[in-house]
Amino acid sequence: MTDRVHNVLFLCTHNSCRSVIAESIMNKVGAGKFRAFSAGSHPGGRINAGALALLERLNYPVAGLRSKSWDEFAAPGAPPLDFIFTVCDDAAGETCPFWPGQPMTAHWGVADPSRAEGSDAAKRQAFDDTHKLLHERINAFVNLPRGELDTLSLQRRMDEIGRSR
Repeated sequence: MTDRVHNVLFLCTHNSCRSVIAESIMNKVGAGKFRAFSAGSHPGGRINAGALALLERLNYPVAGLRSKSWDEFAAPGAPPLDFIFTVCDDAAGETCPFWPGQPMTAHWGVADPSRAEGSDAAKRQAFDDTHKLLHERINAFVNLPRGELDTLSLQRRMDEIGRSR
């Protein structure tokens, strides 16, 4: 990896929760090294209220966040992507568009906190757990020794990060 800013896309089916949380984390943790986006194969059209509440509570910027299709990132004029991470199992199994830039990909599956049941506290804990896992993975990725990893080693490390719990 070079010293330039790398474009990262996080994918989830509805682009309303996990991928948006990951986008926000990467833009904060990876500022100056990475620029993150998120999208979905079948965007829901709005950001999940629980995800927005989490991001606001943790002081992540939420202005400009929106649920969008992954087609935006496969269209002419889209930013060339360096890395793509699927964060839900459904999106990982779908046939993706052709991505400009031939990005490296990895699956970082995370349970969907919007499906949590129980009390409000249990639901909030599900969002907190999602944030914690994504933050740990993104932090590990951002702190890989830039410039010291060949493509094969980088791919292996990205896959290992996705298997961490």
